[in-house]
Amino acid sequence: MKYYIIPVTSFNQNCSLIWCEKTRQAALVDPGGNARKIKRAVSQQEIRLSQILLTHGHLDHVGAAAELAEYYQVPILGPNKDDTFWLRDLPLQARMFGLEKCAPLTPTQWLSEGDEIKIGKIILKVLHCPGHTPGHIVFINHKARIALVGDVLFNGSIGRSDFPRSNHQTLINAIYTQLLPQGDDISFIPGHGSMSNFGYERKTNAFLHTVLSIR
Repeated sequence: MKYYIIPVTSFNQNCSLIWCEKTRQAALVDPGGNARKIKRAVSQQEIRLSQILLTHGHLDHVGAAAELAEYYQVPILGPNKDDTFWLRDLPLQARMFGLEKCAPLTPTQWLSEGDEIKIGKIILKVLHCPGHTPGHIVFINHKARIALVGDVLFNGSIGRSDFPRSNHQTLINAIYTQLLPQGDDISFIPGHGSMSNFGYERKTNAFLHTVLSIR
């Protein structure tokens, strides 16, 4: 699996362009804004975009999804349906965070724990990892040993849990029961900031250290 990270919006959200080397089929993960910038990045690769994937319903992760889906004539998959209220209230989010106007969004398909997404020869497994938002999901490619984790886990930090229907303990449980068991060698692309791997975060992430030390 090949990938290219495209920072978008004033929050420097990591929109990821991922593709299969053999078939050149590709997907965009969390196109949060700056559609023109994303289109330029896609055009620089000899690929064919087949779908848009969303980890959760926050505006900085979905803001350009509808425009790009129409432009490329591709479906939008994800997040989990528990984030319906976030996607319904995208206009309110735009006003709150001072980002580009955004209409309510309904994806082509909601995703659930255990679903599989195919991009050419690539298979992404869907993990439901609530806490930051109730419908947050993670995409993991076990063969390439890489995950796209949205705002669940960061290099040295974890996702915020002060939003409506967020929950800190639920987030910690998702990291501990869903992400870390996948293996220390799993590298991950977070929603913001630089990449890391689960093993490094298990050992060094201060937000996890106290919790893990008592388990």
